[in-house]
Amino acid sequence: MSGLSVAHRVALAALIEQASDDMLVKLSSVAVALPGARALELGDMLAGEVRDRARRGIAMAPLLPMFRPRADGVEAMTFPAVVLPRLWKAASTREPALLPRLDRDGPDAVAVCDRICLAAAAAVRDRPDLVWPADHEPERRAGGLADLAACLDLAHLARRGLPSLEIWLKRPDGDQIAELRLLLKDCAGVHLDGAQRVLEMLFSHLDDAVLILRIITQSSCSSGQEGFLSASELSGFVERLIAGVNTRVARIGAFRPGSDLAAVDPVIEDLTWCANVLNELDVTLTLNPLSVWGKSVRDARVSIAGQLSAFLRAADRAVDKALPLERVQISGRMTRKSPQLTAPVQGETVQAARNLLKLVGAVRGPASIFGAESDRRKLVESLTDRLTDYADQALLVVNDGEAADEVNALRLVELAARCLDLIDAKDAARTVRRRAAVAGAGKGGSRPSSRAA
Repeated sequence: MSGLSVAHRVALAALIEQASDDMLVKLSSVAVALPGARALELGDMLAGEVRDRARRGIAMAPLLPMFRPRADGVEAMTFPAVVLPRLWKAASTREPALLPRLDRDGPDAVAVCDRICLAAAAAVRDRPDLVWPADHEPERRAGGLADLAACLDLAHLARRGLPSLEIWLKRPDGDQIAELRLLLKDCAGVHLDGAQRVLEMLFSHLDDAVLILRIITQSSCSSGQEGFLSASELSGFVERLIAGVNTRVARIGAFRPGSDLAAVDPVIEDLTWCANVLNELDVTLTLNPLSVWGKSVRDARVSIAGQLSAFLRAADRAVDKALPLERVQISGRMTRKSPQLTAPVQGETVQAARNLLKLVGAVRGPASIFGAESDRRKLVESLTDRLTDYADQALLVVNDGEAADEVNALRLVELAARCLDLIDAKDAARTVRRRAAVAGAGKGGSRPSSRAA
């Protein structure tokens, strides 16, 4: 059987280049299992692409995360993803004989990486159209090319600092702090704004954006002082974090419990993120309460604390609506409140209660930072007693044979147990489910599944 034609190889190369890394691995495993000469050629093409991407990842490691937006949405120096393969192709074709050295660890590989990054910087300056298409994001192309070339100039220094990144984030000793400051000084010797650029590269490797503050405050003896930092070129990192907090404060304020249970997860993530950032700002920086940064941080704290209190009150009311009580006659004119066992177990009211209870159970950390943990804990204790009592009363009615719709009554009991799970009252939830199981078995009926609630 004949092999692939030139047209086939060109088309396949274009498709393979656009495939993600995970897809490339899957295609490689499929190609190995296929028979024929064409399959062998396709397998060789895929293996070559996998090897090439591995080399690219090693050589471009200091800049690699900068070719995708930050997952947390914080503003950062980034470049279009389409630029990376074009940049690598332009740089690697200048040094093809050196590429096999990247397959082995050691000083030779590091030297080749640095040489390829310098070749990439030259390609950006000499052949910008080859690296960054003229019609792709033209509004930021000129500045982006300048930033990319400058970062590539500093890639060898950033590579030197990456192994120490985790150390600088913890409790570095005097020698380790001196190493960081020497690195920034060397970067400033390459470019006037070299220190800021290498911090941008280190920033791109941090999943938690606020950790950059720990590095910034170690960069100088005075960096922990707001007056010094706000007047330096590093002030942009703090401003971005505060902007990220303000964006999340707006999203938290816009949250309204609805019928989609997953809608509460982003709110919980935003609350946790804001708590971590504001707490780190307090620990690492000495903020002036009357400064712009100090006022922004204070306003964010007040706003989030108010929203948390509102969520706690709303959760209290939502439980009453989702698991309502009604007055029943005991004897004569005497009445008491009893579970309304005909209430629906699905719908917007029920989902809103579950949203809010999930939030109550998940924000212990943020509530502590924003001064609402005492109220949250009291609410959890109160809800645990109320939900347990609701389930006991409902099961009593079922066991007495007085429930008009026993299946719905047991589903309401399961809903109460789910609510207890959401506020992390696991023991109380297990107790309710055990009693419900006995009640269902005692009546000889079928018990509703937990999904029904």
